[in-house]
Amino acid sequence: MTPPLGLAVIGAGYWGPNLIRNFQASPEFRLRWVCDLDRARAERVLGGYSTVTATDDYAAVLADPEVAAVAVATPAGTHLAVAMAALEAGKHVLVEKPLAATGAEGRALVEEAERRGLVLMCDHTYCYTPAVSRIRELVRSGEIGDIQYVDSVRINLGLVQKDVDVLWDLAPHDLSILDFVLPEDDRPVAVAAQGADPIGVGRSCVAYLTLQLASGAIAHVHVNWLSPTKVRTTMVGGSKRTVIWDDLNPQQRLALFDRGVDLARPDELDPGERRELLVSYRSGEMVAPALGEKEALRGVVEEFAASIHEQRAPLTDGRAGLRVLEILEAATRSLAQGGALVPLTGGPC
Repeated sequence: MTPPLGLAVIGAGYWGPNLIRNFQASPEFRLRWVCDLDRARAERVLGGYSTVTATDDYAAVLADPEVAAVAVATPAGTHLAVAMAALEAGKHVLVEKPLAATGAEGRALVEEAERRGLVLMCDHTYCYTPAVSRIRELVRSGEIGDIQYVDSVRINLGLVQKDVDVLWDLAPHDLSILDFVLPEDDRPVAVAAQGADPIGVGRSCVAYLTLQLASGAIAHVHVNWLSPTKVRTTMVGGSKRTVIWDDLNPQQRLALFDRGVDLARPDELDPGERRELLVSYRSGEMVAPALGEKEALRGVVEEFAASIHEQRAPLTDGRAGLRVLEILEAATRSLAQGGALVPLTGGPC
């Protein structure tokens, strides 16, 4: 048994309380500090009987030798300064999505963490749901065959953000899932984006991303703040099977279909049949795999602890965060160019 890791959560706003609750419940960590510019807010989150210290003094947190790790839940524009200060103080860092406000800032964090031998992890929460973990297994084991397409929808009547458009607000979830489940040799190589601002707030409230994958397959992401209904679905179509994830259906989150289209290859046809490519339709069974119920953030906390103890990169490390940032920045350029296809360099990720 190793002693619990001392930890501080920075930011007690929207996401911070969720991190606080999960870190307090983990035997791997001992929450020592909650730091927020509004100290009263940090105190309210902790409650009147907590032994955790609430503060607005980030320097005091970083000076505590008992703090081995820091979880950052502040606005994206502050991630560089907050996370960099923690890394420079020798702390392992977990950062809420997105990793940073720009790719250049994200690269600076990754390079600093690697130079110091510290863990830098992105809180790509959905990647730690049982459903997405199973999709990753199905894809990477080859059980669904070669990827033919991915279609993801994330829409609801949501809060129109003041500082970012709907792409930067919602699409990081879908892009991080895509990065997590796809084989490493089938990354996106180009992206085109279209957006609209029908209510005149000065930024896209509805957007569509189309990504070309290295294999020639296509991935599509639809995000929307204005939908009167809430939809959270992802479909991954393979040459053998298709898996559909409906995050809002607890009775059947995953469905695996043995249905699709088969195309006979010309070299497999008799000479008389080669004038036509034969298309056949497969109509097999649908299976709903059994999934355990587990809060995704609990998985995030467990992976953060394991990567620190095992001195390895976490499943959603800083470089995964960089790949998501590259797509977001390319999508922003595509929007400015009227939906033009923008290549992804892959850069230093």
